Amino acid sequence: MDYSEIYKDCQWMDFKELREFMKDVLIMSRIPENDAEIITNILIESDKRGIDSHGIGRLKPIYIDRLDAGIVNPVTKIDVLKDTVTTAVLDGNNGMGHVVSQKAMELAIEKAREFGMGMVAVRNSTHYGIAGYYTSMACKAGMIGMVGTNARPSTAPTFGVENMLGTNPLTIGLPTDEEFDFNLDCATSVSQRGKIEVYEREGKELPQGWVIDENGNSRTDTSQVLVDLTTGKAALTPLGGLGDITAGYKGYGYSTVVEVLSAALQDGKFMKDLNGFDENGNKIPYPLGHFFMAINTDFFMGEKIFRSIAGAIMRSLRDSKKAPGQKKIYTAGEKEYLARKYREKHGCPIPVALQEQMVELRNRWNLDYQFKWE
Repeated sequence: MDYSEIYKDCQWMDFKELREFMKDVLIMSRIPENDAEIITNILIESDKRGIDSHGIGRLKPIYIDRLDAGIVNPVTKIDVLKDTVTTAVLDGNNGMGHVVSQKAMELAIEKAREFGMGMVAVRNSTHYGIAGYYTSMACKAGMIGMVGTNARPSTAPTFGVENMLGTNPLTIGLPTDEEFDFNLDCATSVSQRGKIEVYEREGKELPQGWVIDENGNSRTDTSQVLVDLTTGKAALTPLGGLGDITAGYKGYGYSTVVEVLSAALQDGKFMKDLNGFDENGNKIPYPLGHFFMAINTDFFMGEKIFRSIAGAIMRSLRDSKKAPGQKKIYTAGEKEYLARKYREKHGCPIPVALQEQMVELRNRWNLDYQFKWE
């Protein structure tokens, strides 16, 4: 893949410098240094994997702006509401989602290490970055990881046009004997808001079928769609698309599963209660719910056997007969692995819109950074 052509209009930034910049910005936003380190690690991992929708591109609009608005607490206080040998429920008290989520997956892995399985539910959290970061934690421990979260309503149910469900990713990580693990990290909608934000930064229209209006017609006007998703005048389509001919009901069903598990296990908020506005239109917190599961392969036939068979399955899939004109079949996590290898040599691509945001953040706190694009 020719990444240099894809990102030809971007400036490339060294990850060490980008890491220092993001951490400094978070600390200046009153995030404790240890928490800023956790958040930065997760955002950097997204950019390294080529998931441009959830890295530096989210720093200002999703985290700093919400901290400024007072709808996210800079200090993350974590309360343990319930704790058993295999399960727990945590309350993030509207702090930084990354911090409580890393704690939750660490706790799930710890329980699974001793008892075979661990599952931790979290309530009153906030946006936690890429879900695949947490499943990767389980894979590194030789375990199966499963993670889900609800989100502000943006997706319509099958045969509906009202945004009721979030993008609700259901993320699964499987350890393999290869250089990269299987890591399926995707929304249960056809697309998600972060990708639409990337399209806006690149000045591109949306593909047909991603978004519908109140009459069920497809929308492609990217900038206005971002506004209308918030006001309820537009909605994302579930995975599978409109109606049931292409099995949109499957994405709708999986999204509903994630919504229930993200709310019912911890007595949390759901659907319209995650809209982020009160009845007067004032911004309020998004009290998100998450769940984290770790399954210890040593409690079955062992990590080595699991990794070997999982790897064999992946290789068989990639070696299978390709469609005419296609050069390669991928397995989940492979494209992110390849992007990481490329970006660790070349750095992180920063498009013009992000350059402007970074300059704004630097100037706000008079940080000592001179960006190469200036």
